[in-house]
Amino acid sequence: MELLSILLLALGLSVDSFAASVCSGLAIKKIHFFQAVKIAVFLAVFQGGMPIIGWYTGWELKDLIKDFDHWAAFILLAGMGSKMIYESITAKEKDCSFNPLKLLVLIGISVATSIDALVVGLSLALIDVVIWFPAIIIGIITFIVSMLGMLLGKKIGSEMSHRFETIGGIVLILIGIRILIEHLFFPA
Repeated sequence: MELLSILLLALGLSVDSFAASVCSGLAIKKIHFFQAVKIAVFLAVFQGGMPIIGWYTGWELKDLIKDFDHWAAFILLAGMGSKMIYESITAKEKDCSFNPLKLLVLIGISVATSIDALVVGLSLALIDVVIWFPAIIIGIITFIVSMLGMLLGKKIGSEMSHRFETIGGIVLILIGIRILIEHLFFPA
């Protein structure tokens, strides 16, 4: 998997963290730098860690589904992308009345925003991508995007996060289509 695909994948996955960060910026108008770093680190660690867990799961299942692994990867990525687009279109104003500085709340939003990364990790195992480099890139991109989300949350509000969620969903679908086309028309 080349660097551009990994970067696009990381951006697509970081959209949920971006939305949570925008809400954090809305909820804590006077958020301090180190508080923002704490939130961004949690989101990044979970977002980068979940693909590793998914990858190990996928690696164990790989021999069972090797004949249709490209279809499984496509369906998982396209399904996740479609879900993101649907949620961005149908979602009302996001409820930002929470305190992301509380540990249990922070763990909860970190897990909730990284479930899709678990599925992506499973998909990457099915197409023989070594997970460590993508996981690190996903974590770094999520950290940067989360910091920007908190800053923007203080400035613009949550409406923009819906647009970014749509774009993230489209990116995941396009990556799934690319995997399918590569395996159907250009087998290794």
